[in-house]
Amino acid sequence: MADSFEPAVVGETGPDTGRPGAPRQEPIRVLVVDDHALFRRGLEIVLAQEEDIQVVGEAGDGAEAVDKAADLLPDIVLMDVRMPKRGGIEACTSIKEVAPSAKIIMLTISDEEADLYEAIKAGATGYLLKEISTDEVATAIRAVADGQSQISPSMASKLLTEFKSMIQRTDERRLVPAPKLTDRELEVLKLVATGLNNRDIAKQLFISENTVKNHVRNILEKLQLHSRMEAVVYAMREKILEIR
Repeated sequence: MADSFEPAVVGETGPDTGRPGAPRQEPIRVLVVDDHALFRRGLEIVLAQEEDIQVVGEAGDGAEAVDKAADLLPDIVLMDVRMPKRGGIEACTSIKEVAPSAKIIMLTISDEEADLYEAIKAGATGYLLKEISTDEVATAIRAVADGQSQISPSMASKLLTEFKSMIQRTDERRLVPAPKLTDRELEVLKLVATGLNNRDIAKQLFISENTVKNHVRNILEKLQLHSRMEAVVYAMREKILEIR
């Protein structure tokens, strides 16, 4: 296991969860999905030590995960990518249909760019490798529950590589002009693409976090997208910005 882990963090707009650091009224309800019973049990033992996290159920494959998610309506689904019967990526789409408010974190050994990209397209909010220490899983769960996206650093780099490859493979001409973003919105979007959170963006641009949040909201509304990660993908595909 890695000695240290600093996941790339990308905040997302969403329901107001209150002031940063404010205590939660209810524990974060987690559904653990993995085809290895021993690994599921290990996660349950670790998460049981966290007062603000409650494991409400477990599943051994994607098909069972969808049924459990529909019954339990968890806040977070912690799920492996590759499982028998039905894989995590395929299950991800169905879980978002039966439990729209659930946020999905892929916790997997797969460091394949294709799995990462497909997981994000399917609606996953986090993608973490199992090489991270188990006690850091709780930190990732809290971050995602608070509206951020979490990606292992090595995978974040691969994600940008995949985006650039996608642009190179796509030579289609736009039929509709891309929505016009202001210079400041473009600045914010470029910093989002580097993995900075609202606080760091605010410091770099010498503006408040609320102002950054408003810019991000305007960007998503103009592009008709749901998350900051989608905005980065769109902007790179439409050549609104380039990541070198």
